[in-house]
Amino acid sequence: MTAHPTRPPTGKLRIALLYGGRSAEHPVSVVSARSVMEALDPARFEVVPIGITREGAWLVSRTSPLELTAPGGELPVVDAEGTPVALRPGAVAAPLVPVDPGVTLGQVDVVFPLLHGPFGEDGTVQGLLELADLPYIGSGVLASALAMDKAMTKVVLEQAGLPQGPYLVLRERDWRADPGAFAARVAAELTWPVFVKPARLGSSIGITKVTAPEQLDAALGAAFAWDGKVLVEQGLAARELECGVLGPAGAAECSVPGEIVPAHDFYDFEAKYLDESKLLIPAPVPAEVATRVRELARRAYDALDCDGLARVDFFYEEATGRILVNEVNTIPGFTPKSMFPLLWEASGMAYPELIARLVDLALERSRDRKG
Repeated sequence: MTAHPTRPPTGKLRIALLYGGRSAEHPVSVVSARSVMEALDPARFEVVPIGITREGAWLVSRTSPLELTAPGGELPVVDAEGTPVALRPGAVAAPLVPVDPGVTLGQVDVVFPLLHGPFGEDGTVQGLLELADLPYIGSGVLASALAMDKAMTKVVLEQAGLPQGPYLVLRERDWRADPGAFAARVAAELTWPVFVKPARLGSSIGITKVTAPEQLDAALGAAFAWDGKVLVEQGLAARELECGVLGPAGAAECSVPGEIVPAHDFYDFEAKYLDESKLLIPAPVPAEVATRVRELARRAYDALDCDGLARVDFFYEEATGRILVNEVNTIPGFTPKSMFPLLWEASGMAYPELIARLVDLALERSRDRKG
């Protein structure tokens, strides 16, 4: 697979879709890839799907994402059968090549890393693509790494003067050394309920709502099963709002805000992908609240130096009028239930147009860097 190719005979742009991956969000990535493939205009784009198995093998899969299904209402995973792809990060001429000499990947114009969570959304794949000199959709190494680590996101947003809820950060080694000390700190600095979550994961995996002190240790153990660093965040009596951002830092556009009404007690994995939570788009909030959400979304995006796209999540306290930044997702979901494409559709940009715009932004950034 070569970077900066001449246009193939069809005249179409060739997009390499990276999907699956080693993180717990693997199935969500597969569903996102399927949705993107369905939305791509076949008259303009040709897709090269590259699935990454849970074990980390890169494959030109024998089964297209469009055909991947799972029984019992579960989410699909990458088919482990296919042609392995070798990585050559230092080889600009052919950074990704099939191991089987009888198979040819051909040239691509841009890479779309639809990889949610660690080993995809955290700057690792972005660094590989930078070394390979391949244009790609989405934020660069720094913004991806910062946004993936929710504790570091909070540090950067605090420095930028953005409002956030109270929180504490804990590493597993410190908790195991003295679990009582941290429990006492939570009780002293926060009030029940609190939410315990892995610092470097998404899709609401590993999150527990804790309503009493005796539940804290079990919740921390569940979060540490996914990550060695966790956040304990103050529970808030607030509505959950989200806003899509599109474009380069400093000149990005914001979508209308949307609201999530969880099917469960809070917006966990099942509520997001397996049950029918309600998505209200546009969010039924006063105009000044919508304006403030868009302003804060743009400021958070710029503070992290994001590029291409992101979804910024908020808490809106109706009783106080406060709007607090919760998270920034640099590779938001693209499934049929995902908020990001639905927000842009409500803002006047249909799904196929959105994907085309993301491709254009990636190519523009690549050209700008080349000078």
